[in-house]
Amino acid sequence: MGTLRWILVAVAACAASQKPASEARPDEAHLREVRRLTHGGQNAEAYWSFDGKQLSFQARAAGEQCDRIYRMKPDGSDSVAVSSGKGATTCAYFLPGDQELIYASTHLGADACPPRPDLSKGYVWAIYPDYDIFKVRADGSGITRLTDAPGYDAEGTVCARDGSIVFTSVRDGDLDLYRMDRDGKNVRRLTNVPGYDGGAFFNADCSKIVWRASRPKPGPEMDEYKALLREGLVKPGQLEIWVANSDGSDPVQVTYLGAASFAPSFFPDSKRIIFSSNYGDPAGREFDLWAIGVDGTGLERITAAPGFDGFPLFSPDGKWLAFSSNRAFAPGVRQTDVYVARWADAPAPRAEDAPDRILRNVAWLADPAREGRGLGTAGLDAAGAFIEDRFREIGLQPAGDAGGYRQTFDAPVSVRVEPATAVLIDGAAAAGTFSVAGFSASGDIEGEAVLAGYGISDTGLARDDYAGLDVKGRVAVVRRFVPESDPKFAAKDPKQRFGDLRFKAWVAREHGAKALVVVDWPEGQGELPGEARLPQPRPETSDGGIPVVIVQRSALQIAMPRLMARQPVPIRVRVALTVERKPVFNVVGRIPARAADKLDGAVLVGAHYDHLGMGGRFSLAPDRHEVHPGADDNASGVAAILETARELAAGSSELRRDVIVVAFAGEETGLLGSTHFTRSMAVQGLAGMLNLDMVGRMRGNRLSVLGSESAVEWAAIAGAACNEARVECALGGDGYGPSDQTPFYGAGVPVLHFFTGVHSDYHKPSDVPGLINAGGAAQVARIVARVAQEVGRREQRLGYRKVPAPAPQGDVRSFGASLGTIPDYAGPPDGQRGMLLADVRPGGAADLAGMRRGDILIRLGKHDIAGVEDLMFVLNSVKPGETVRAVVLRGGKEVTMEATFQEGRRSR
Repeated sequence: MGTLRWILVAVAACAASQKPASEARPDEAHLREVRRLTHGGQNAEAYWSFDGKQLSFQARAAGEQCDRIYRMKPDGSDSVAVSSGKGATTCAYFLPGDQELIYASTHLGADACPPRPDLSKGYVWAIYPDYDIFKVRADGSGITRLTDAPGYDAEGTVCARDGSIVFTSVRDGDLDLYRMDRDGKNVRRLTNVPGYDGGAFFNADCSKIVWRASRPKPGPEMDEYKALLREGLVKPGQLEIWVANSDGSDPVQVTYLGAASFAPSFFPDSKRIIFSSNYGDPAGREFDLWAIGVDGTGLERITAAPGFDGFPLFSPDGKWLAFSSNRAFAPGVRQTDVYVARWADAPAPRAEDAPDRILRNVAWLADPAREGRGLGTAGLDAAGAFIEDRFREIGLQPAGDAGGYRQTFDAPVSVRVEPATAVLIDGAAAAGTFSVAGFSASGDIEGEAVLAGYGISDTGLARDDYAGLDVKGRVAVVRRFVPESDPKFAAKDPKQRFGDLRFKAWVAREHGAKALVVVDWPEGQGELPGEARLPQPRPETSDGGIPVVIVQRSALQIAMPRLMARQPVPIRVRVALTVERKPVFNVVGRIPARAADKLDGAVLVGAHYDHLGMGGRFSLAPDRHEVHPGADDNASGVAAILETARELAAGSSELRRDVIVVAFAGEETGLLGSTHFTRSMAVQGLAGMLNLDMVGRMRGNRLSVLGSESAVEWAAIAGAACNEARVECALGGDGYGPSDQTPFYGAGVPVLHFFTGVHSDYHKPSDVPGLINAGGAAQVARIVARVAQEVGRREQRLGYRKVPAPAPQGDVRSFGASLGTIPDYAGPPDGQRGMLLADVRPGGAADLAGMRRGDILIRLGKHDIAGVEDLMFVLNSVKPGETVRAVVLRGGKEVTMEATFQEGRRSR
């Protein structure tokens, strides 16, 4: 828009032979009844009125210096001048009702046209400071100024719903998008990243915007951009297409074409974007119309006529496409005209590219038929077989057990409640009205029941439901969830933490209770709200140390008044659980190095393919027993390693090291598959491990590359790959974290973890394929392939670094304490109780105390440690600086040491 008229000058070509304007082209299957509406001069940027009965456009007749605003009927008749002819004008758009238009004009600066830009600086556009946006009646009368900030205000388009205007301005020192009401009031900034943002359009319901943007790299590119902007110029060498919510939130880069792509607008269904680009033309002069999905899939060329095609916009009913073109002319004539064509949804053959493959694979893995890929489900088995087929299709050699792709291990997949399990309250059996927690210990406990509120005991919240109660040797009865009426529990963190059933069980056990009964019976008088369903038991790596049952209100209907009055109620809890184990498998393939000078040590690229199944304790929608598709977590990672493998296999002749590609099972249950891999393979010889976990929701073209401190060379290698892909990467951190790189880092392997960030759909049923940014995921795969290639062909191995524990950050408020242990989530062998250490952080409390990899922590101060959950609860209950006695099992013998807690997680 606006300054893009210089594109028309640049590509306007040469002599004067015309072709019939309505001639159909077999290579433009979507365009029917192509009609040329204007004849003579430069005519462009034709935009529909909201009733579809008019087009606004800008035109410059032969001999004129400036564009002027006009409107006409869609058949090209009744052309009417709207602007006065003074100054330069651009970007006209109807307001709802079609009785008024907006456009940008320089006429307040001078009646004459502003000077053309100095093309000795290269191909540049002028950002004239006199441009402001005006509103005018359709006949050109009643002109009203809408913007008056110093500098460039132009490129305005309008929302069909409320008439609000999105436009480009330099009012804050950069070329950014803004939105204002139809009267020019209530201006708010939508973009704030250095670079040019412009030419924005709303979708049909104004929930989204699409625009073109440049993102100069820091250094010479950014310096040149800023220097030109100070002169009122911008160089549009590379423009990509972006989408965002209409308030500017959640910006997503859609294209990665490395070309001048501009004038994007939405298809009527808002699922695709049509735009103009010189993509594919080495000379950069051939502009065609292209289409792409908002998720980066389905890139398709729409026009093929020589010369320039641009400024596409669908009619409100979606039946017609207006665009500008010089297709009627042979090279040489500087003339561009407005066209309309009837749109045809004709299928057009095209090659599948990386985003298409990624989304197809994500959609298959996250289909409800996969049952959420829960451990032990048929859906997980089917997903593993699917990945196996893709490895075979790409050409990976099998590298699992017995010459196949599968590396099998046993994992806890379900919990069977045995018939002996029972709850008796005051002698009456609560048959059919209770369930058993998956972390419950088996046992037969009989004694007096004691009501302990919500089972919360926390000095920080100044609430102790156990105050004045003696539950030692008794059965604690606690209310489920948290007290909703207490504002201290309104925030997400305390609600999740203190409502966690396992945490309630730990607190009860710490107070001496021998069993726990949980009931959804909120405090307060009056009618009780609807009762939450009983949770179903799911296997965990360790039990909570006491029997735990969840009962329905009906089971306590008679006893609850007595419990609230602190009267004795006899109760018996008998739990008999059997954890069922089943073979599950990692999928392992190999890309052999084909270079003659092959080196030792492979590069491993991995991602986990399991998810939460139907939900459960680790779901952030724990009361919804339904499929958790896990599209981003982690079907996206699997789809990206498949794309990485495809690229590496195609270029394997350059590899001097093998590349191992692994899809891990059991990550959500505690890194089971990756831990098994590190225990069963000689991983110390690996040159590096690249982990992809949640790479499908890139926003702002930003990627987190975690673990870059685990090798001194990572920053340069990963930084170069990110720069080549033009993705903004945040590098940093050690190799630890709650994903599959952790066991490898603990085993001495340099690691990277690629991650596009958390979001509101994480661990919920709403993590679906329709929200995946496949274009962004394809860029992640490209980056990972480049990193793997570099590690796979460099002579020298990476320099592994054991990162010390972070130093205290002064007098800041902290949440709990740190011991500096790295848990092995698969747990100790042979079902032993305790927390197996995968590693300890250098300089951390555990390291200073003398703990080491392979120890089993069984006691910390007064607390027994049955598993990683117990350690987490302890760390949230102690203070940094406290010194306690720690007991570990080492080689079957108890070893005692003193440990002093360090600073834990800090507030923000």
